Amino acid sequence: MDVADVVVVVSAAVLIAGLGWFFFGPRRARTALIEGGMQRVEVTVRGGYSPDVIKVRQGVPVELVFDRQESGECTSRVVFPDLRVSAGLPAYTRTTVHLSPDQAGSFGFACGMNMIHGTLLVEPADGSGAPETASDGEGRTAAATTTAPAGPASSLPGGEAAAAEAEAAESAERLAEIADLTRRVALGAVLTAPVLFAVMAHELFGADWVPGWLLNHWLQLVLITPVMLYTGWPIHSTGWLTLRHRGADMNSLITLGTTAAYGYSLVVTLAPTLLPENVREVYFEAVGVILTLILLGRLLEARAKAGTGEAIRALLGLQARTARVIRDGTETEIPVEDVAVGDEVLIRPGEKVPVDAEVLSGSSAVDESMVTGEPMPVTKRAADTVIGATVNGTGSLRVRASKVGADTMLAQIVRLVQQAQASKAPIQRLADAVSAYFVPAVIAIAIATFALWYTVGPAPALTLALVSAVAVLIIACPCALGLATPLSVMVGTGKGAQAGILIRSAEALETAHKLDTVVLDKTGTVTAGKPVLTDVHTAEDFQENELLALVAAAEADSEHPLAAAIVTGARERGLTPRAAGGFESVTGKGVQATVDGRAVLVGTARLLSDAGINTTALAPVAAELSSQGKTAVLAAVDGRAAGVLAVADTVKDDSTQAIAALQRLGLDVVMLTGDNARTAAAIAAQVGVDRVLAEVLPEHKADEVRRLQGEGRRVGMVGDGINDAPALAAADVGLAIGTGTDVAIEAADITLISGSLTGVVTAIRLSRATMRNIRQNLFFALVYNAVGVPLAAGALFPVWGIRLSPIIAAAAMALSSLSVVTNASRLRRWHTSPLPPSAAAAVEPGVEPRTETPADHAPQSATTPEGEVSDKRPSHDHPRESATAVTDPVCGMQVTPETAAERHVMDGERYYFCSAGCAATFCADPDRYRASAAHGTAQGDETR
Repeated sequence: MDVADVVVVVSAAVLIAGLGWFFFGPRRARTALIEGGMQRVEVTVRGGYSPDVIKVRQGVPVELVFDRQESGECTSRVVFPDLRVSAGLPAYTRTTVHLSPDQAGSFGFACGMNMIHGTLLVEPADGSGAPETASDGEGRTAAATTTAPAGPASSLPGGEAAAAEAEAAESAERLAEIADLTRRVALGAVLTAPVLFAVMAHELFGADWVPGWLLNHWLQLVLITPVMLYTGWPIHSTGWLTLRHRGADMNSLITLGTTAAYGYSLVVTLAPTLLPENVREVYFEAVGVILTLILLGRLLEARAKAGTGEAIRALLGLQARTARVIRDGTETEIPVEDVAVGDEVLIRPGEKVPVDAEVLSGSSAVDESMVTGEPMPVTKRAADTVIGATVNGTGSLRVRASKVGADTMLAQIVRLVQQAQASKAPIQRLADAVSAYFVPAVIAIAIATFALWYTVGPAPALTLALVSAVAVLIIACPCALGLATPLSVMVGTGKGAQAGILIRSAEALETAHKLDTVVLDKTGTVTAGKPVLTDVHTAEDFQENELLALVAAAEADSEHPLAAAIVTGARERGLTPRAAGGFESVTGKGVQATVDGRAVLVGTARLLSDAGINTTALAPVAAELSSQGKTAVLAAVDGRAAGVLAVADTVKDDSTQAIAALQRLGLDVVMLTGDNARTAAAIAAQVGVDRVLAEVLPEHKADEVRRLQGEGRRVGMVGDGINDAPALAAADVGLAIGTGTDVAIEAADITLISGSLTGVVTAIRLSRATMRNIRQNLFFALVYNAVGVPLAAGALFPVWGIRLSPIIAAAAMALSSLSVVTNASRLRRWHTSPLPPSAAAAVEPGVEPRTETPADHAPQSATTPEGEVSDKRPSHDHPRESATAVTDPVCGMQVTPETAAERHVMDGERYYFCSAGCAATFCADPDRYRASAAHGTAQGDETR
């Protein structure tokens, strides 16, 4: 090894060491300035963020003014994934982004393509390093450094109008970039073509095939210089600026490679005597082809990416532009932005509903598919709600605006989609971890490749070393890694919104594909959540309508849901409840009242038994109704048992199909309810669920979810009520029925606007499709770079003598990014599939679902007849309960659990009774009978 070789090797080692400090050494943070209780800092966006490390104080609002001094789609958006904030940054415009740093820590932010990064350091409120209140060191005050933005400003648009404005600005910039790239590619192709033709023809067919003047170095210099300076300007300007910010991206690699090739060729052309004669070869054709191919790939990429954000644009396009309101008795058409809460609005047939509203009068079928994803129109009548952006059918509606602007359902959907697209999936951390070291590693490999080829390669060593190093720089593609996850997440969350599924974050979208267990809250989720009257059974001497009229009159003043169902059922049969007197509600039992001079009792068997009424004749009917999952309500008139009414919460039309579809996806479906085990088992058998967690108090629902997680399960919880919120938060993925309460929706990771369980199926299918797409993207990106970089470095040369031309490397690099973008765009073709009709229920005929209660999951301490404490856990392994006869603790009669007239739970123990009379006697003095009871695990009846 001669002196020159030693110098090259030592220089390469020093350069590589310097790279480590340059890219990963400590960076100076800019501390935000405080003025008027607001922290402000200005960030210049030009090839990177300056400053790229910003220090702020916890708990004080932050105002970041992004001064974007460039165009191009790469930096057209800034994303704070951990804060779920995304903001468009129009070119050559100052845009303000407001943040509320409630938690201390380090929060990264990046451009929309995940290639340029910065860090927001939030220091604890009581920590050191507080933001400064003085000038910024250049004599300017804080006010001067935070000039009001000249363009659109917001972090999350407050309504559709602001979102539409931001989207329009991004779309315009995207179109301008496509037009600019088209011009640059066309010029590059025209000027590079003759040079490439001359070089290729000379190498393939010899000098006789090519006019000598086409091979002239000066002519090639004249043709390729505009390509270098004009066609490649977007790459060079960004690449050098990024390096100045101590960062590097794809542009930096291409800039280093093409500058090295162009500079070497320039020296050969201008001062050939400075180099040995055997290395006086120019690479102008490589420079021209590389830059033209790279920009062609970027042009195709920009066109493909233009469709990935179509979901937001489609949602924004749904909104009505005007509304027809009635003010001061006059009908006026005004812009939808001017509609106020409380305005009366007229909606004609075929028109869009302008805002969320309540129907005052009229009836019409409304197509809500664009918001809920449900294809069937929904009939709307007085007191119903309509959603803005849905389409009225053939009728006319008069409505009162209830939510306008940022509060409408459409505005919330747009916000949630934007938040989801601004968040970061856990799988993206892999790509980010690789990307952080990728470009420095590639530059180091290029330096090492140059040194290796120069010292041990064949002649001409300098030329081969330079070409191989350039090939390494050109073929590496960090862009593919950066785009692999965000593009798929953008498309996936957008497709979800179009299907009526709002995914709050990329993390939820990713986690949903890992679920193996789905827990369904019964009321309002599996069932409609609204009890209805289903049966009226009368005793002797009573007519059905007569009994129903009396019971409805007695229940008219009750606020209990069962009472409301009975009154509604009576009205639907044309019966008008009469006036009742002496109304009295008996807590947990029922009501009593006087109707037309007749004493009426309505409620549980215990209520009637306490009044001395014999309910033996009603017990079998009540037991049969209970076995069907219905709630039996007993009635007595003038001291005589009069009949039994049944109220049930009906199953939603598509619950059975959805549950069957979930099971076909390989998921275990569990139903969770506070109802008694008999009712829960009946509903579960009806919809095909084979495992039921019954008698779970609202405050214990989250405990049941955690218990399932303790079994090693990935649990998705589906619910709709306030009492479901803790369970939704505790689950790996919480899915809220959109027709439920705002609290449940806020606690959930995914919201199903339609209120149908089919949305759960769609959400999981979409999650699986998106994750499959992301893995494919990462595979393309990682495998391409893992193979391409060593190949460009010359890994195959010692074996087969194969070297990779920089031109081929450029084509491969462009293809890599394009393949990722195209594959992500392929997800746009994903669509929801109708659920096939469910076959037989998952539960075998004649076999009841496995029903569990909280008492089943912990050892029970029971007192034996002798007074000893037993730690035996009651047996409940078989789903149908043991058929072994047990003893009624009151009368001593043998009954089986399946045929017992009533069952009660007390202190975690289950007691069976042959009749309601025995049950009432037991409840009056339980300690007298408990010692002699034969019992099993806890089950209980639903009480009022």
